[in-house]
Amino acid sequence: MSNVAPDLTLSSALPSEAAPAALSSDEISPVAPERVADEAIDPAFLSRSSRRAISPRPLPFEAVRTLFEAARWAPSAGNVQPWLFIYAADRPTRTRAHRLLKEQNRRWAERAPLLVFVFARRNHPETGLPLRTAAFDTGAAWFALALQAQQLGLVTRAMGGVHHEQTYAALGVPESEFESMVAIAIGYPGDPLDLPPDLAAKELPTPRKRQHHFVFNGRYIEREPTPAETF
Repeated sequence: MSNVAPDLTLSSALPSEAAPAALSSDEISPVAPERVADEAIDPAFLSRSSRRAISPRPLPFEAVRTLFEAARWAPSAGNVQPWLFIYAADRPTRTRAHRLLKEQNRRWAERAPLLVFVFARRNHPETGLPLRTAAFDTGAAWFALALQAQQLGLVTRAMGGVHHEQTYAALGVPESEFESMVAIAIGYPGDPLDLPPDLAAKELPTPRKRQHHFVFNGRYIEREPTPAETF
């Protein structure tokens, strides 16, 4: 038997009772000046962005558990909690998981120390009826995870570019019970210069539409509403 320890990406250096290690304030990217809220909101909503530049630096196992604990407490219709997370952290598991990503995502996501595949339950576990809110609820769980990652000094990026039809057999998930949603790459912030040039050029926080494009008072208006028609 070999005495060489397995190459695990998840670090076990912290004791189980230790708090997850977060980056110091000078290591966390500041709020980009391009992102300015119209109302007073928590800065976490502005500083969170979907980054491709992710460091291969190992994650403490306690941090990984904390991410899923945050997702656990997301709201869901009827408290069904329809989400399912399958994660890949050690190198052999991640190598297999990389094959499930489409090429445009493998180009950058292979550096991430943690990959998570997200599924949503198709039918209500008691009635068997289609669970219409499953994707909505699973999205809430993903955002809870993303915000918790932000608090830990981590970055996340969700990807729809997945070979969804292959995920079921590869990850042991029954296709009749769950629908493949996305994959998520998670890790400490990396250097954009480590990305291919075309991707490095995109590594900027994206803007958002103003509220009047998607918020309506009383009734949807197909044309762009005036501020008075919005609030």
